Amino acid sequence: MATDPPEDDLPPKLSSPARRALAQAGYRRLDQLTTVTEAELGRLHGMGPKALGQLRDALHRRGLTFAGE
Repeated sequence: MATDPPEDDLPPKLSSPARRALAQAGYRRLDQLTTVTEAELGRLHGMGPKALGQLRDALHRRGLTFAGE
């Protein structure tokens, strides 16, 4: 029996403003962030350096990177 992937696998300590920014841009899963650059995410309202670092670390733990890295 196959299980569906979690709807949201973003870092648990990611701030609410960063979560809202990602959700409004249509990003709910880490693997979706491989299609966007870190600079593009940084332009989202609510996305700061700390949140970008958390996302970068979470991607690296899975062997993934932002687009263009």
